[in-house]
Amino acid sequence: MKILGINAYHGDVAAAVLIDGCLDTALEEERFSRVKHAAGFPTGAIARALSKEGLEVERVAISRDPRANLSRKIAFSLRSRPSARLLADRLRNTAGVVGVSRRLKDVLGEQQLPKVHNVEHHPSHLASAFFMSPFEDAAVCAIDGFGDFVSTSLAVGRGNRIDVLDRVFFPHSLGMLYTAITQYLGFLAYGDEFKVMGLAPYGKPEFVDEIGRLVQLERYGKFALSLRYFRHWSEGVELDWEDGKPTVGIVYSKELERLLGPARSPDEPLTERHEAVARSLQLVYEKCAFHVLRGLWERTRNPRLCLAGGCAMNSVANGKIRAETPFEEVFIQPAAGDNGTALGAALHVWHHVLNKPRMFVMEHAYWGTEYPDADVVTALSSMGQTPAGMEVRLYANAGETCHAVAELLADGNVVGWFQGRMEWGARALGNRSILADPRRADMRDIINTKIKHREKFRPFAPSILEEYIDDYFVGGAPDPFMLNVYPIRPDRRSAIPAVTHVDGSARLQSVSAESNPKYYRLIDEFRRITGIPMLLNTSFNENEPIVDTPEQAMDCFLRTEMDAIVVNDSLLLRGHSLSHRSIETPAI
Repeated sequence: MKILGINAYHGDVAAAVLIDGCLDTALEEERFSRVKHAAGFPTGAIARALSKEGLEVERVAISRDPRANLSRKIAFSLRSRPSARLLADRLRNTAGVVGVSRRLKDVLGEQQLPKVHNVEHHPSHLASAFFMSPFEDAAVCAIDGFGDFVSTSLAVGRGNRIDVLDRVFFPHSLGMLYTAITQYLGFLAYGDEFKVMGLAPYGKPEFVDEIGRLVQLERYGKFALSLRYFRHWSEGVELDWEDGKPTVGIVYSKELERLLGPARSPDEPLTERHEAVARSLQLVYEKCAFHVLRGLWERTRNPRLCLAGGCAMNSVANGKIRAETPFEEVFIQPAAGDNGTALGAALHVWHHVLNKPRMFVMEHAYWGTEYPDADVVTALSSMGQTPAGMEVRLYANAGETCHAVAELLADGNVVGWFQGRMEWGARALGNRSILADPRRADMRDIINTKIKHREKFRPFAPSILEEYIDDYFVGGAPDPFMLNVYPIRPDRRSAIPAVTHVDGSARLQSVSAESNPKYYRLIDEFRRITGIPMLLNTSFNENEPIVDTPEQAMDCFLRTEMDAIVVNDSLLLRGHSLSHRSIETPAI
């Protein structure tokens, strides 16, 4: 049985293919359209997911159901009388979902149109979390902005079933709380919430009481927004999820500026006040999220948690779950946001509709495209370029490649690393990565200003060999998906300044020999040379989606100041090098 799951007419549209209950391919449309957080219909992702010869799907699952919670939608409209513009936006989006079969015909071509299942948004989130987890039973939670009129779901999973215990409905949403303050701080692009999370450690918690007024906590883990500070529920907030770049208009009201002062414009410098607002928001969000999770634990008394939804990408909060709640084990899959609902919808059909047993545990994130025959020379040639002024090196095997690249990294070079199957989810996890030496205090500024061209406050993450987590992190746990932030041990921070955030923390990725043998070998070679069992790892891109093809990787390399690029077992090295900078190897 082959099931195609899609997230469409939302942000971060995506496609995934299940074959007999096991994941075969999972892809995000942005990697093909080259539009960040691409909305609309995932034409490119579907085409690539179904490109294997003879692969014909028998069922399609879409993670939206326009009929879901219809009575609540009608009651809300009659009670609150939202603006005509708001209703028109929602109706236009719903029309796209209803007409999905027409778009499927265009992609599937001559193949007979399979049976289409509309799976409600939040059950798709829940399925994406639990059915890929290693747990036979667990508490399951989804926290996000909104989907099919729901923002938060509390559930329990057992075997091949998920039972929803309670929900929080529109217009109340912790995701909307975070978005409102993100916009207030001048970060207006769809998905900019992660910038506020990175800014927060620079500030003092001076606005906790004020931001705390935006939300009231209720019994059983529920909550309600103070709606006078928001306009998403009553006015014509611009919303465009049709095609291309998703947009969401300003969701906060003038009351928020009366409470906190004037909002920051995007071109205004960041001040200590803005940093304090970011810090206060993060603390208020954590209080609310842990309230939801404690309420779920009280209902289930299950020590295992599966978490999904856009808010599950808040890695700072994730790293505190085991300390702040009774949950002892936590599973979050790498595409926890709306992209992951494509896979969740397919899993929901496999288990809930077809009543099939669980077949699959997600232990790594490498479910995307692959280019095993590519090398730096052919990538350049296909672009009409030559390696003039650069050195080409071809290695015989992975061992030679890893040793040579580890030496380059230890000498201070920034290396683009392109290997294997592309990652599923927002994080680069060692197959589409830019790598550097975490020991160099200047490396964060070098990459932010000369390669990534982004805000200087943005941190970088370490990829660490799994067996060394306890040596470097307080309370850390293996996390192959880079979704948890933990404190770095105080006596280790000076040894790895490039990946140590201003508050002494880092968002780690654990690497095992089983999940990614080549990346593990590279980091281990670096450890043999330097004594440090980790690398600085950031996504292979520059203000764009993570690269998909070798040509896109090469283009990124050529227009930035990376020192080398590695494609499979081939390397291209610029004529200059960063290795002239001296560094003292820390005592280990």
